[in-house]
This record gives sequence, structure tokens and C-alpha cells, in this order.
Amino acid sequence: MRILLVDDQSKIRSALRLLLEQEERMAVVGEVAKAEDLLAQAEAARPDVALLDWELPGLQAADHSTRFASAPRLLSDLRARCPRLQVIALSGRPEARQAALAARVDAFVSKGDPAESLLQTLRTITEGTKRGFHV
Repeated sequence: MRILLVDDQSKIRSALRLLLEQEERMAVVGEVAKAEDLLAQAEAARPDVALLDWELPGLQAADHSTRFASAPRLLSDLRARCPRLQVIALSGRPEARQAALAARVDAFVSKGDPAESLLQTLRTITEGTKRGFHV
């Protein structure tokens, strides 16, 4: 499984990479630190899954000062370019779950959950057994 890491914090991306590199069938194919770089990197790397920080600066812009005024718009553009891509939203705020699922991410995982929760979500989502769930 090819995974794109999307988080503005390099320590989070490094920790995720370390976790995923220990898994036999998972490979990190790219990293993105800014919302505006997501589309180009996703097109170039062709991941199966994007682990998307729901608090990523620029993702939740309230005004139209950025190209993507909201997460739903960005996700729509992303899916238009990469139709098979599965998106898992990550957040340290439990209340973000509802907004992420409403924006049509494929799954939501709290950053406070054990690492195994993320790994199980990755396995489940790529098997195509569930969409729009929370682990």
C-alpha cells in the first residue's frame, strides 16, 4: 500500500513514517507539509491512501484567501485527480470527527489513539470493507 503523509509538523510525519516503515505491505511514497502542495504531490506519487492532518493550515480556511476555501473543496479536487485515493483524516481533536466525515473522508483516526488503531484502519480501508468510519 502506497501512503502519502500530509501534516505540517515534521515530527508527526517522521513518527508516522517510522511506524509505517515497520509494516511489510506499507510504503510511504511522499510527504506534504502545506495544503496547497497536496494535489501536485498526490498526482506525482500516486498513493493508495493519504493520511491527512485535519488541522493542516489552509485546509480549514474560513475565507477565500487560499485556493481551497474548505476541506470539502480540496477533497473534491483531490478525488477528481486521484479517483482511487482513500483519505484518512487525523486529528487530536475528537470533535473534528464529525466535520471530517461530513467532508467525505473515508475514515477518521484520533491522533491520541494507539498506533495499532491507525494500522488497523489502513488495513480495513484498503480492503474496501468500510467507508466513513471512526476507529
